[in-house]
Amino acid sequence: MHAQNDIPKAEILQGATIAFDLDGTLVDTAPDLVASLNLILAQEGLPPLPFDDVRKMVGRGAKALLERGFAAAGAPLDADQAPQLVERFVALYLGRIAHESAPFPGVVDALVALRAAGARLAVCTNKLTHLSVALLDALDLTQYFDAVVGADSAPAAKPDPRHLLATIAAVGGDPARAVMVGDSINDALAAKAANVPTLLVTFGYTEAPVETLGGDLLIDAFSDAPSACITLLASCGRGNAGL
Repeated sequence: MHAQNDIPKAEILQGATIAFDLDGTLVDTAPDLVASLNLILAQEGLPPLPFDDVRKMVGRGAKALLERGFAAAGAPLDADQAPQLVERFVALYLGRIAHESAPFPGVVDALVALRAAGARLAVCTNKLTHLSVALLDALDLTQYFDAVVGADSAPAAKPDPRHLLATIAAVGGDPARAVMVGDSINDALAAKAANVPTLLVTFGYTEAPVETLGGDLLIDAFSDAPSACITLLASCGRGNAGL
């Protein structure tokens, strides 16, 4: 279902943890990721892939993007090739990490509102941690987060719930008072396994329709994120736990 406007009081957010996916949720990173992938494909003598095709492949980390991209280009990656290509891709991408990437509309205002209400904010992403921090730094977003936990900084990557649980722990939070905000099946599955409610954006990167992913609430604009988080915390009976 979609978030509604009849919202409980914002005090519910005090001390709660809101964990965000990065690619396709906070930031529209597809332009730079697609460009970097197509540069690697060109270096390997392969044709570029259409933007919309690659956009749906984003969100599972660099290695998965390369594997899926090379398969789509008709040249599945050999296991021996993968480490060197991942290294090249990461270097290329880091060099243009925010050339065309930008926060989705309303992201900054939503983060400011959540922090002002006392929420602890964290990034829980399958992107490598140093790439995530570089991107957030370039877009002046790092200041809003208490922790950034990439797949390499967690016991396992989403959809494994340990990634989300490690992210919540990194800010001293409680899974019983947390929300996962994402755009993909990995976010929904990780949150469900961690017993954390999920807020999914409808404008992110997903191959299946977002309505089919099992999120607890959907939002069409980031301006609705604070009220949706309040609704989820309240509906789970988590509003004042531990206060």
